[in-house]
Amino acid sequence: MLSGVFLLVGYIFKWSGLDILALALQSAALVAGAYTFVPGAVRRLLRGRLGVGLLMTIAAIGAVLLGHVGEAATLAFLFSLAEALEDRAMDRAKEGLRALLSLIPETARVSRLDSDLTIPASEVRELDILVVGAGERVATDGVVVEGRSSLDTSAVTGESIPVDVAPGATVAAGSVNGAATLRIEATANGRDNSLTQIVALVEQAHARKGDRARLADRIARPLVPAVLVAAAAIVVFGFIVGDPGTWVERALVVLVAASPCALAIAVPVTVISAIGAASKFGVVIKSGEAFEQLGTIRTVALDKTGTLTRNRPIVADVRPAPGVTREELLDWAAAVEATSTHPLAAAINQAGTGGASATNVVEDAGHGVTGQVGDRVVHVGNACWLDPGGLRVAAEEMAAHGMTVVVVEADSQLAGLIGVRDELRPESAETVRMLHAQGIDTIMLTGDSDRTARAIAEEAGITEVRAEQLPKDKADAIVELVATHPTAMVGDGINDAPALATATVGIAMGVRGSAAAIESADVAFTGHDLRLIPIALAHARRGRRIMTANIGLALAIVVVLFPLALFGVMGLAGVVLVHEIAELIVIANGVRAARRPALVRSMTESAASQPALASTS
Repeated sequence: MLSGVFLLVGYIFKWSGLDILALALQSAALVAGAYTFVPGAVRRLLRGRLGVGLLMTIAAIGAVLLGHVGEAATLAFLFSLAEALEDRAMDRAKEGLRALLSLIPETARVSRLDSDLTIPASEVRELDILVVGAGERVATDGVVVEGRSSLDTSAVTGESIPVDVAPGATVAAGSVNGAATLRIEATANGRDNSLTQIVALVEQAHARKGDRARLADRIARPLVPAVLVAAAAIVVFGFIVGDPGTWVERALVVLVAASPCALAIAVPVTVISAIGAASKFGVVIKSGEAFEQLGTIRTVALDKTGTLTRNRPIVADVRPAPGVTREELLDWAAAVEATSTHPLAAAINQAGTGGASATNVVEDAGHGVTGQVGDRVVHVGNACWLDPGGLRVAAEEMAAHGMTVVVVEADSQLAGLIGVRDELRPESAETVRMLHAQGIDTIMLTGDSDRTARAIAEEAGITEVRAEQLPKDKADAIVELVATHPTAMVGDGINDAPALATATVGIAMGVRGSAAAIESADVAFTGHDLRLIPIALAHARRGRRIMTANIGLALAIVVVLFPLALFGVMGLAGVVLVHEIAELIVIANGVRAARRPALVRSMTESAASQPALASTS
């Protein structure tokens, strides 16, 4: 600011004929502007590193020696302005991280034997019982042990609709409690929870560079010494032809013209802006390389259980035998399954009314369960153990729709069939449609049976299915796909880890999912809405386009200005102005990558208009 003010007033005095005052003010502008980059350039030079700041320093000193104090001051002001705007762009890109960290409260109330105690949030330990009042933020991840309320998780997961929680529900650090007090058992300490992990992952991403960043570095790093050598050669040529004054001045102009200022920041501003923006709508990208690769994806492979489906089996169909009501069938099965640990038992128990109880329950592993319900002996098991009899056609129909068929017998007579299925997420079909609209192919990889997998895939709109896949089979399938196009793998379980690590980009659903999946993935979602997949891909593609445009513009400026400076077509002031305007354009273009994608806005509006869908997802 001081440099700009001194420079402006100095030129006004110069145009007014007050040359001495003008020179003094331009000198002050030069000192003020140079102060922002010369010390750093000297420090880097002493460490053996050559940078753009060194070129600007030499050019400014040379301009002063040739009597062009005004041009030197202009160069110093514009370069310092560009550096300041670059720093501001970087700061803005990182504000999302600081905002995430600010979601963790400074203190937390912890329940002790005699009373509640307020301690620093960083001192919360696993298994502590947190007392979270209405409107307070949750200090760390945990599980609700007492109380019912709703949580606003929008700042953490990007999901705009409050989520109802009850005992047993998991809670993320940074969530805002609703109207009732909750007691939450901490599952992570205050310094290492899902929120701090997100911040750490995004900070790591800033340090790891992708192909375009490495390309810019590869061009910029040798360019600085090359420009110094070229400038020295021009000076020598001036002495050879007997006109050193003219050619020394041109050498200084060439120093500025060939400086890769814009190239040095063409990629970092874009990558950091884009990664910071992605973290705000629930997508954590672990590196600049992952971000760039994400923009190349042509095929998305999706796991079924827990990714396309909710991983919570429910009773989807009930077919009672003649003489048996739906309620009786469900209650008999629920009574017998009440103590079973089988995944399907929970779905059947939830569907029952709880009006019956069983005694003498015996479980036959791999087949089913037998128990006494009132005066009846009830058998509940699979169709291989119990004969569906007259409902065999119904059983085949259920299986064709991807259901697991549970047969119920009462006193050795068929009582009916219960179809249990892990239902699709509400947004799964829409996600697949969005991917196809972007020209991206989809494929399902799952360990489930072929019939079940194809039934779910048909509902979701996926035509290519590979079922009954072991973890190694999934990884092999990804290797095959990657050989033809860049492929992303989306999963959430330990069995997905090999495939996630093998894919061009591995995407883990939910940062609180399997630790192995998160570690193997390049991208993690803080929420569970599948529509984040096409949104993240579109965001990355846009970022790649911006990076490519920035690199092209930065190189074009150097290519065009170098000959113009060499042959004296443009002077120092003109070259400085063009170069720094180009740098400002590159910064402004890179910051565009921080804009919230239109798909996120439409998804939020859709969620607001469909609360049932949003709360489920």
